[in-house]
Amino acid sequence: MPRPIRHLVAVLAVLLPLVLTGMALAGPWPREEGGVFLSVSTEQDRDDSRYDSIYTEYGLSPRNTLGLELGHTKGESSALIWWQRALDDGSGPNRWSISLGLGAIQRDGRTHPMGQIGTAWGRGFDSLPLLQLVPGGGWLALDTRFKMAAVTQEFDFGPNVIADETTYLTPESTSKAEATLGWHVSDRLMLINQFRFEDREDTGFSSKLAVSAVQDLVGPAKVELGLIEPLSGPGERAVKLGAWFGF
Repeated sequence: MPRPIRHLVAVLAVLLPLVLTGMALAGPWPREEGGVFLSVSTEQDRDDSRYDSIYTEYGLSPRNTLGLELGHTKGESSALIWWQRALDDGSGPNRWSISLGLGAIQRDGRTHPMGQIGTAWGRGFDSLPLLQLVPGGGWLALDTRFKMAAVTQEFDFGPNVIADETTYLTPESTSKAEATLGWHVSDRLMLINQFRFEDREDTGFSSKLAVSAVQDLVGPAKVELGLIEPLSGPGERAVKLGAWFGF
């Protein structure tokens, strides 16, 4: 069986039981006014490459959420502050939102400004035929993001050219899309399946399937354990460990 077909079969084997049988955080749902969500996670693959992140949300108002994302991998760190606005009034089955963010990337000792725009759609199982019968309920969500960074690069003018500036700015863009299916298996356990698609100027297009289980611990704390499987493009299989806190 060709490799792409094997990947497709494996993906369907993971998703189909959830669709036929079964909302925490996700996509367009605004954070409750005054509510706080915090997650700390790390992902590590077989090549010992690692990505650490801190993600937090704060509910500014019933339709506005403020967020902060911090990330670090070998040779690169990033920080992004974003604002999300719900486009719907909370009635009806569909949820829509847009978001804008500003931040910076630090790479090779240089700091580069970065901006982001995003859209999101979501819908709970309770408004979907057949899926509304799933015990515990769940959700579907689709998130898209476009990031643009103004990267400073060295420029060689040649030995016979005298110039005061030896650097220039060039745009560097990244497009991302995530399709999520989540299921509340019980009051204390969630299963989350997510397709991740990314198109970067430096590495090209890649796709991954991330499968996670989120288990309640004590109080506001939850633990997340997941596996990330590359489907196409660069990347290695990775494991994810995270902690969630909601207040």
